[in-house]
Amino acid sequence: MKCIATVLLMCPILLIAQHHTSERQTVDLTIYNQDLALIREERSVRLQSGTITVVVPDVPATIDGTTIHCVSLTAPHDVRVLEQSYQYDLIHQAKLLEKYLGKEIEFIRVNPLTKEELTVKGVLLSSGWTQHGGPYGGYTATGSMIARINGKVEIAPEGRIVLPLLPEGLILKPQLEWKLLVKKAGTHILELSYLAHRINWECSYVAVLSETETMLDVTGWITITNNTGSHFMNASLKLVAGDLTILRTQEFQRIGSMALKADAHAEEGIQQRDFFEYKLYTLQQKTDIRANETKQIELLSARGVKGEKLYVYDGLSSDWKWWKHNPSYRDQGSFGHQSTSKVGVYVLVKNSEEYRLGYPLPKGKVRVYKQDVDRKVQFIGEDIIDHTPKNEEVRLLLGYAFDLVGKRIQKDFKVVVPGHSVEETIEISLKNHKRENVSVTVYEHPWRWHEWSIVRSNEQWTNVDQSTIRCTVQLKPEEERLLVVVLRYRW
Repeated sequence: MKCIATVLLMCPILLIAQHHTSERQTVDLTIYNQDLALIREERSVRLQSGTITVVVPDVPATIDGTTIHCVSLTAPHDVRVLEQSYQYDLIHQAKLLEKYLGKEIEFIRVNPLTKEELTVKGVLLSSGWTQHGGPYGGYTATGSMIARINGKVEIAPEGRIVLPLLPEGLILKPQLEWKLLVKKAGTHILELSYLAHRINWECSYVAVLSETETMLDVTGWITITNNTGSHFMNASLKLVAGDLTILRTQEFQRIGSMALKADAHAEEGIQQRDFFEYKLYTLQQKTDIRANETKQIELLSARGVKGEKLYVYDGLSSDWKWWKHNPSYRDQGSFGHQSTSKVGVYVLVKNSEEYRLGYPLPKGKVRVYKQDVDRKVQFIGEDIIDHTPKNEEVRLLLGYAFDLVGKRIQKDFKVVVPGHSVEETIEISLKNHKRENVSVTVYEHPWRWHEWSIVRSNEQWTNVDQSTIRCTVQLKPEEERLLVVVLRYRW
C-alpha cells in the first residue's frame, strides 16, 4: 500500500491579541552548565491605553513558564501585567489528527487507470500516533492510521488526507501573551526575562606534552549547545561560575561550579568579575547563537605550563571501597585478594602562576597529545578534571605503562585475638623493563577496620588518610623490587 501523504488545508490563525511586539532589539544570555539559561530581551511595541492583550512571538520552545517577567522600561509604573501565559500548542500532524478522532475527514485517491483524483470520506478511528511525556512532550508513531470508510474499517487507508479546518488553539511557533493595564499610551520598550532549558555550556581542554615531558601547552574551549528552537542573534553572552541551588520537580539540584579565566585588559575574549558568591564571565564581543547549533569559544591559552610525569601503582582492586570498614568482612581473609598489574601513567600540574597556569579551571575533559619521532602529533590519553581552583593540583591519568609491571598478593592472614584482632601480610613486587631509571609511587589500603597499625615493613610508608598509605620506590633498568608490609587490625 502506498505511503500516506498529509495535506493540511490551513486557514489564517485568528489572534485575540490587539498588539504584537517587534523582533528582539537586544538580547542577553546568561548560561549555566546544567541545561539552563537566563534570557533577557527588549522589544518595542505601541500600546493603547486601557486593558489590552500583547503577543510576543518567536520565543524559545523550552521556556519555564513560571519564570517569565515583563516590565516597561519606558514607563514602569504605567504598565501593569494582569495576566500572562506561555502558549506552545504547536501544529503537529499528530495533534491535528487527534482533534479529528471520531470525525469525518477526506482521503484523496487516484484511479490507477484514468489517473483521475477522487474523494473518499471516512471517520477517523485512530491516528497512529501516541503522545508521550517528558519535560517537553511529544508524539511517537506507534502504528497505522485506522478509519471507517463506506461502512468498513480500513487499516492504513490509501490516499492523502485533507482536513476541512485548522483546529482552534494551535499555533505555528511558541509565543508569550500578556493582558496589560496601560495608563500611558505610546511606544514602549518592554523588557522580558525568563529561564529556558536545553541550552548548555561545558569546557574541554587540549594539552600538548613537550618532548622532555616536563611542560605542556594548554588550550581551553567553551562549547555552547543551543537546542531551545530559537536563534539569539547579536547576543551579549555571560557565563556563571558557582554552585546555585535550583528547584526542579520538587528536588534540590545544583548547577555545577564552573570557572573561566581571561585577560582583564583584553578587548576580546572573556572577562572575569565577582558576582554575589559566584564568578561572572562576560564575552567582550557580541555573538550569534543559532538554533540547533554548537559553538566553541576559546577560554584560555597557556604555553610552557610546567608538568611532571608520575608512575603510580595502586594494586588493590577498587572493590575495597565497598568493603571498607564493614564488620562482616574485617576478619575474613578471603577478601582483599583482587589486584591489578597495571602501573598508571599520570601527568601532574599545579594550577598556579609559578607553574605558568593559575586559572580557576572548570570541570571538563582534557585530551593530551605529544609529537612522535617524525614530529607528528599523536594522541596519548585523556581524563576528566573536576572544578579546580587556583593553586590546586590537576592530576591526569593518561593510561598505563607498557614496560612497568606490578603485582600485589596477600601472603599471609591470621587471627591474633579471636573476635578482636587480625593480621595480614601484603607483598608488592615492581619490575622495570625500561631503559632508564623510574620512580614509582605505591599505594596500599588498610581497609578492614578503622584501627590499624603497621607491624613490620621493609619500606617507609606515609599515611595519606585513614585507609591509604603511600611510599615511593626507585627502580633501575630491569630491576625488580619487593615491598613487604604487615598490617594489624584491632576492634
